[in-house]
Parts: sequence; C-alpha cells; structure tokens
Amino acid sequence: MDTTEDITPVASGFVARFGERTLPAALGPESDQVVLLSESELEGFEPASGYWRRVVARTEVEWLVLIRTVGAFGGEPCIVLDEDDDGLHIAYTGHSGMKAEALGYWMVDHGAYEVVVPREEVFSIRVERIPVP
Repeated sequence: MDTTEDITPVASGFVARFGERTLPAALGPESDQVVLLSESELEGFEPASGYWRRVVARTEVEWLVLIRTVGAFGGEPCIVLDEDDDGLHIAYTGHSGMKAEALGYWMVDHGAYEVVVPREEVFSIRVERIPVP
C-alpha cells in the first residue's frame, strides 16, 4: 500500500490521448468537443495566453479521463485541491455537513466544504483516473 509520502498530490483535471500525445484537456465548448492544451507549439494548435490550444471532436481522442487526487481526513473522504507551505487544501466529499463542520471544514457554498490541513493528517492518498465516456 502506498504511503502518503509516495504520492504527490496533483490538481484535478482532464487528460486526453490525441495521436501520439497525452495532453491536458477541457470539455467543450460544445458537448461533443474537447479542448486540448499544450505548453509548446504543436501542429494545428493556436496560441492562447501563454499556452497552445486546439478544439477537436471527442471522437478524435483515443481516450479521455478525469484525474483527481483523493484521500481521507478524519475518517471521511476528501479530494485534494492544492498543496502549499501550509499543507493540503482539501474538499469534503462525504454526505454529512455536520461531520464536515465537526472536522473543521468551512462551508464555501451550499453543501461544499473545504479546509487546509497538515499533509500528515490526510491518509490513503491516491490518484484516481476516471474514464469519461
């Protein structure tokens, strides 16, 4: 089993396989489209505020997955949103607002709770790859 130190938390996001490349991606603008992103110039990509982008049909990508880092804090499930010098910024993914508040999460929106905690207090950290049909 992986220990917390074995996995570097990553931001959540989409990744797509297009041709011979695996690239960061976004959904849209239409429901059957994917926006591919690159830090370097690639054929067919257009410059866009410090990166390169290309909109393709979803049928043109070999696969599309959502990557997210998840774990447990206080025995309850969470997703890792970010990491900084203060620790891990996590969001509660359980189903009880009372439990979230008891663990020290603050409500950021109706039903959405977040908190920053020391890294060593988040257990069972793992990266999930969720296929997008």
